[in-house]
Amino acid sequence: MSESKQLHLVLIQMDITIGEPDTNFARLEKLLQEAVQNDPRPDVIVFPEMWNTGYALTEIQELADPNGARTRSFLSEFAKANNVNIIGGSIADKKEERVLNTIYAFDREGTEIAEYSKIHLFRLMDEEKFLHSGDKLGRFELEGVPAGAMICYDIRFPELARKLALDGVRILFVPAEWPHPRLHHWRTLLMARAIENQMYVVSCNRVGTSGTTEFFGHSMVIDPWGEVLAEGDESEAILRATIDLEEVVRVRAKIPVFEDRRPHLY
Repeated sequence: MSESKQLHLVLIQMDITIGEPDTNFARLEKLLQEAVQNDPRPDVIVFPEMWNTGYALTEIQELADPNGARTRSFLSEFAKANNVNIIGGSIADKKEERVLNTIYAFDREGTEIAEYSKIHLFRLMDEEKFLHSGDKLGRFELEGVPAGAMICYDIRFPELARKLALDGVRILFVPAEWPHPRLHHWRTLLMARAIENQMYVVSCNRVGTSGTTEFFGHSMVIDPWGEVLAEGDESEAILRATIDLEEVVRVRAKIPVFEDRRPHLY
């Protein structure tokens, strides 16, 4: 990339009402309208994991969005009307009798540019009992820039992030519902994924309480040096950051990790 490629990012760090899609759609629509009001207008908007239903897993067959139809229509129309790219968090997405945890992403024209279903299911929240895992990588193009997607627990698998980096990804989006008491893990793993792969990491976590589980937010935008450019607290918020994707090229040239790999030994 020969020229600077700046992107104005917005992260919608929202509360989610478990088992109530209508409530969550209304909340997200309100926050989206707020997100596009300020200058500079966002180029990309990101939101959390499973925002349509929360972890209402015992009811997920009834609550999941069939083939993501409602979500896809809503996000596509909003993206086109507001000239913005949307990384649509993830939703409970029903495909025939299987429910997956799926990200849908859209460009400024409202065209779908990515569909990624969570590969690694989190046993501590019984995901494997109610959800099916995806079987494809989350790589796509965002305004001509190689981008990637992972969901929450996926960040504990460095080989997945490295595979995306080897495929050229420069910005990694991570929607999540990551709870207390593992804030230290969240921050450390995200910064590690940024540093070791010399890429931007844009993570959007939820806030609020679901049953006895408390979610701490701390959505983050991290640069390829591992520096935190923006970070939320534990309250609902709209976070903003501007990134320059040419920085990825500069960092990778300065410390040529990918050229110095010796994969035949490992």
